Amino acid sequence: MAEVKYIFVTGGVTSSLGKGILSASLAKLLQSRGYSVTIQKLDPYINVDPGTLNPYEHGECFVTIDGAETDLDLGHYERFLNSPTTQANNVTTGRIYQTVIEKERRGDYLGKTVQVIPHITDEIKRRIKLVASGNRFDIVITEIGGTVGDIESLPYIESVRQLKWEMGPQNCIVIHLTLVPYLSATGESKTKPTQHSVKDLLEEGIQPDVLVLRTQKSLTKDVKRKVALFCNVDEGAVVETVDVSTIYEVPVNMLSEKLDQTVLRKLSLPEKEEPALTEWREFLSRIKHPKYSVKIGLVGKYVELPDAYKSISESFIHAGSVNECKVHVEYIHSEEISESNYAEKLKGLDGILVAPGFGSRGIDGKILAARFARENNVPYFGICLGMQCAVIEFARNVLGLEGAHSTEIDHKTKHPVIDLMEEQKSIVDKGGTMRLGVYKCIIGKNSRVYDAYHKTEILERHRHRYEFNDRYLDDFRKNGMMPVGINPESNLVEIMEIADHKWFVGVQFHPEYSSTVVRPHPLFVGFVKACLHK
Repeated sequence: MAEVKYIFVTGGVTSSLGKGILSASLAKLLQSRGYSVTIQKLDPYINVDPGTLNPYEHGECFVTIDGAETDLDLGHYERFLNSPTTQANNVTTGRIYQTVIEKERRGDYLGKTVQVIPHITDEIKRRIKLVASGNRFDIVITEIGGTVGDIESLPYIESVRQLKWEMGPQNCIVIHLTLVPYLSATGESKTKPTQHSVKDLLEEGIQPDVLVLRTQKSLTKDVKRKVALFCNVDEGAVVETVDVSTIYEVPVNMLSEKLDQTVLRKLSLPEKEEPALTEWREFLSRIKHPKYSVKIGLVGKYVELPDAYKSISESFIHAGSVNECKVHVEYIHSEEISESNYAEKLKGLDGILVAPGFGSRGIDGKILAARFARENNVPYFGICLGMQCAVIEFARNVLGLEGAHSTEIDHKTKHPVIDLMEEQKSIVDKGGTMRLGVYKCIIGKNSRVYDAYHKTEILERHRHRYEFNDRYLDDFRKNGMMPVGINPESNLVEIMEIADHKWFVGVQFHPEYSSTVVRPHPLFVGFVKACLHK
């Protein structure tokens, strides 16, 4: 088998430049040329994973097929590559130190002093190579979180320096993404921040092989030549990435900038076939030139930070493309919805999605949103807690179970229609202890969800502790809210649906995690279609 090639993507000048999108775009181009590619994220925070982080701190927590709670960039990787990631694709400083300390406690280091170099850096290098174990991939792209110069990133940068030395320049390259700001007062693009960023990288012992310059306005050849000269990079290896209206344009732009060709040349790999990106371009054309439009209310409690619902908003783009439709997402704070204003707040929407979440804050507004959709025949999509809110609302207002609730919110409720799983009741730790990852679900044929999936057995990702309490199942059935999706192993309810409603579906799993550009999730496609047909 050929040796695995490694590409490291670092960032400079400022955070949030788009290292994840750049990594995913490059991977897409290399994949289109016939290479097997995966992407890994190294996160410098000390949390073991983002599972216990507030979404305001870190945005969405993404869940892989094997149940790892990871950075939201892994969602971009999957959406672009149309292939699943695993826990090996996300490494945190917390996990690195946890592993090293556990080894030290076991005596694995035979009494040696445990240090950042070599013990921490060796563990980082082991994790980087782990994702390619079994030689399943030709190329591994590793995104290093944070910005060059951050104290937290130093062990990762040192590990990359060592790998470049160990593997050689033809097997391991570094792409550095920086900002070239445009000063409108002088009408100039300034390269000094990039020069200083590369200087910081050089001080850590790494000469970047490729520079990608994030910019508002296209750069002249003179500016690129200047950057190449002062940063000691080939002129052909200086690439620009101009701000675009949608992240899905970036692969096409990087193709025109010949980033994939530059990378393959640096890695001494043949170019193989030219990327056609036919499906990708068709998708882009549909989202840029929609025939229709819908307005969907996303009801959640983290709406001030749209990244908290990143996979949902991207799933709407994918589903909109299939329906040749522009989905206008109106973010509605569930804490601002009350008995006195919910009808006014939610009127005029073509559909309502109640988002997942944890805890009591804002849950009354989510329950009212479910009520409005049910009573007014507005298409409704409840995800995880969104399903549970629909169940609570139905129990209270249709079944007449006063005070019905989830024991997560009210542990003394007389009618716990949503309750804790038995195996969860003795668990104290929060991190990584939920029902996580892919589980099987059997779908009833006479249902909206079967019309969407066109099959009776599905696999979907989960992230939750509380479940539908099947003690109440007969009451729900008799009154028209049907359990149309059941887990075959545990018999837990996975999908609830109101039969005589236009489109009212609640799912315990997270369909947004598995929607991709070339394979939009069928439930999002079906929901958007229902919203279109008023």
